[in-house]
Amino acid sequence: MAQKWKFRYQMYKHLQVNMQSIFAEARQRGEEIGITPEMHGKLGLTGAISACHGSLRREVAQAMDEAAFTPVSSATLDEGIREVVKEVYGDGYDAALVSTCEAGLMISFDVLCMPPQMGRGDPYRGRYIAFYERFMHHPGAYGRPFPPKYKEYLAEQGETSGEYGIQGKRAANLDTLVVRMAGADYTAHGIKYHPAPNLLHVDGKATVQRVAETAALHSDSLVGLTSLAYDTPGYGYGDKMSDGTPVIQHGLAHLAEKYDIPYIVDNAWGAPFIGADIRKLGADVMIYSMDKVTGSPTCGLMIGKEEAMVQIRRAVGIHGARYGSLSSHGKAAYVGMDPGKEALIGALTALRILKDRPVIAQESCNQLYELVLDEFAQLPEALREGWTFCKSPNSLAVEMTYNDTWQDGRFGIPIFTVEDMYAGTNLIQFGLSQMGLMPTITFDGNIWVSNGLGNVDEDGRLLEVPTRLALRGLFKMIEIVSRYAGLLD
Repeated sequence: MAQKWKFRYQMYKHLQVNMQSIFAEARQRGEEIGITPEMHGKLGLTGAISACHGSLRREVAQAMDEAAFTPVSSATLDEGIREVVKEVYGDGYDAALVSTCEAGLMISFDVLCMPPQMGRGDPYRGRYIAFYERFMHHPGAYGRPFPPKYKEYLAEQGETSGEYGIQGKRAANLDTLVVRMAGADYTAHGIKYHPAPNLLHVDGKATVQRVAETAALHSDSLVGLTSLAYDTPGYGYGDKMSDGTPVIQHGLAHLAEKYDIPYIVDNAWGAPFIGADIRKLGADVMIYSMDKVTGSPTCGLMIGKEEAMVQIRRAVGIHGARYGSLSSHGKAAYVGMDPGKEALIGALTALRILKDRPVIAQESCNQLYELVLDEFAQLPEALREGWTFCKSPNSLAVEMTYNDTWQDGRFGIPIFTVEDMYAGTNLIQFGLSQMGLMPTITFDGNIWVSNGLGNVDEDGRLLEVPTRLALRGLFKMIEIVSRYAGLLD
């Protein structure tokens, strides 16, 4: 079939003009495959988006119900969380629970990287290194970007722009040194045309070398390193050590040790104890969003080396009372990020399940992977070339990456960007909503699906029928958009 478009923007302009037709067809196809009105908003491909959190596990909900009618010391629950973390990672590690994963990131950068504000004289500036990668508007947005060409690259990657949006997160006197991942491609795509990081072919060793060169150049002001904790090639972490640790994360840990600076890892979509091991990564602090894949209520878990966690626990107000004690639950700089009693007991229960009985979650992830491959086979043959599939033990998720459908100058399956997601022009993601499904992460040519939103039972076991239905809707949506893009006769 001859290529229909000369330039990429022409294809995306055509898709924009036909948005309403695409959504109308999505609604029709949703009915045809069996998505009933009663299912709308109750079934999806992940519990890992802030707009719709994952389901609680039965034991977690029961523990929260019991605690709701029982006086429980928050300090006692804090100690329970730190104890279960120490049981897994050893006495050199500690923990703190906060309201959200983003709260944990803010605390980490403010406490460990932001220059001190007290004392005589003008405050100095510090700089931390972050990758130009997917989701970088989370760990990469706490400083002013350097070099200046990146100053607006996060401007509209959020629900609110300007002072009240992503840019308003910036800590005082802190800069972000942006490093491009070696082997990555940042070609512009989408209706809200914007660079779409294609990280499928990132070279881990060369990327670490780029960070080392940047660190040496800015050594006099270097205050930290950051990355995601993810373990899949679509996020740029496909190169692995013999023990399975991504080469990039291993290399950053060594650089952090060399410069005596913290290495902060964002593992929002991670499962504590089952996924990335902080000891192998060498991170100083790792932060989780507990409501995504653990069956926990909304909260953020911070796990880290004791030296870093002492300062963080002080800032949260749980390290100890002023007069001298081993724990407390009081006022401090970040008391506004207190998770509350119900979240504490829920997260503690979820952590104990992950520690003692990880098999259910792992088996459900394995089953999801097999169902993904099975349903993918129903896509038209013309759309099946150039996909990469990867199971993520860290995130209990399945990654589907279709960047390589764009090869040798030919157009591939339309790629929508993170800005499309916030602008409402990600036709795959919002088409799923039109079908009645809660959408999953589908930007930059990368799709992640995980369990937890209407497709598992109260114990977290996968339910095949609703899982297949959600996956069928996803691949049908990809087919619809691809046909309007001129990829199918």
